[in-house]
Amino acid sequence: MKALVYRGPGDKAIEDRPEPALQAPGDAIVRIVKTTICGTDLHILKGDVPSCAPGRILGHEGVGVIEAVGAAVSAFKVGDRVLISCISACGRCEYCRRGMYSHCATGGWILGNEIDGAQAEYVRIPYADTSLYPIPPGADEDALVMLSDILPTGFECGVLNGKVAPGSTVAIVGAGPIGLAALLTAQFYSPAEIIMIDLDDNRLDVARRFGATQAINSRDGKAAERVKAVTEGRGVDAAIEAVGVPATFALCQDLVAPGGVIANVGVHGAKVDLHLERLWSQNIAITTRLVDTVSTPMLLKTVVAKKIDPKRLITHRFKLDEILDAYETFAHAAETRALKVIIEA
Repeated sequence: MKALVYRGPGDKAIEDRPEPALQAPGDAIVRIVKTTICGTDLHILKGDVPSCAPGRILGHEGVGVIEAVGAAVSAFKVGDRVLISCISACGRCEYCRRGMYSHCATGGWILGNEIDGAQAEYVRIPYADTSLYPIPPGADEDALVMLSDILPTGFECGVLNGKVAPGSTVAIVGAGPIGLAALLTAQFYSPAEIIMIDLDDNRLDVARRFGATQAINSRDGKAAERVKAVTEGRGVDAAIEAVGVPATFALCQDLVAPGGVIANVGVHGAKVDLHLERLWSQNIAITTRLVDTVSTPMLLKTVVAKKIDPKRLITHRFKLDEILDAYETFAHAAETRALKVIIEA
């Protein structure tokens, strides 16, 4: 089969690989129909994720059709159309019992990281009963690809961890796919203000169309001042960091109001400064999280019911043999105006 393989920092290639085989009774083999590229894949290519070794097939998102199931799989059968979760969950360990699937003792974020992933024609999914979701008849597969990772990530790590509430003020730093997913799902809770901050005017225009009440370009270094002006000098109740670089985490510390929450979503490959000399007395909470995908069933219902349309995040489409072009397009989003790309296998 064809697959996109990580060869080391800055190096990737399409390779011919053997099709995966069942290794455990709970496994399923899924024929990929559509997949995508995540910002985390770019972090891997930068060398920011040491758990991902050279030779790994990348990708942890997608929809497909089951080709084979292990003897212990009871929820799915050959031919079923399924949504692949970015998190593999055994469903039995202490962390899974607590709903922290991302810290599953034998799973978690392993797909496209510690085991071969979904940017290929076929993928092996461990713990299929608890790591796949049936696709309802008539559901839009393109929209559902967004449910593998970015929609639950933006919702759980940003909106839920940020304690977004009716009438609250929210700033989302980073108008990329994850930030826009947080924007879409924050609207479940009717906050009074959702302020989007980015360096890219095109993405800020998208954010306005998606429901942002304010859009601020931070290139002039005055984003914090402008947020304070919008919020009568207070700052925001929830500052959601959706980039993963020191400057954006620092900006969140400048934006948050007393009693507020900084919800970190971004993948950080370098250390950041925490200004406790300013924040120690401000009743600030700082949250971190790897997506658990506990919200996927709920989000799936909202998408199928057309209460939310994550398909709006898709800007480009490619075939699997064009995946190197897809990576170039996704990695140079400022020039290409890319948000999410769909790759059809």
